Amino acid sequence: MSKQLTKAEEQIMHVLWQLREASVKEVIDEMEEPKPAYNTVSTIIRILETKEFVGHKPKGRGYVYFPLIEKSAYSNQSLHKLVNGYFEGSFKSMVSFFMKENKMDIQELESILKEVNKS
Repeated sequence: MSKQLTKAEEQIMHVLWQLREASVKEVIDEMEEPKPAYNTVSTIIRILETKEFVGHKPKGRGYVYFPLIEKSAYSNQSLHKLVNGYFEGSFKSMVSFFMKENKMDIQELESILKEVNKS
């Protein structure tokens, strides 16, 4: 999986990851105001199907859509793209950057390391 999502596609994927499966109307119901038009969401979902991020199955007179890509897999790929694009492939450089920019203290870093070690 090396395909990137647009911001609109990512918004819809977040809804589908949360709901696990949903009709176009159910996706729209979960989105913030101003709600996008039905046809807009339907078109984006079809694009997501073409990119092989979403599948569908018949339900009643319509379809329900479901993610084919796990959120964690997409997050991991996006993180690697960020690290490679902005930090010369170095996670150490990325962590250092975020520590400096966000003024993280040692306790926060230790807390993160404990979480990482749990995995």
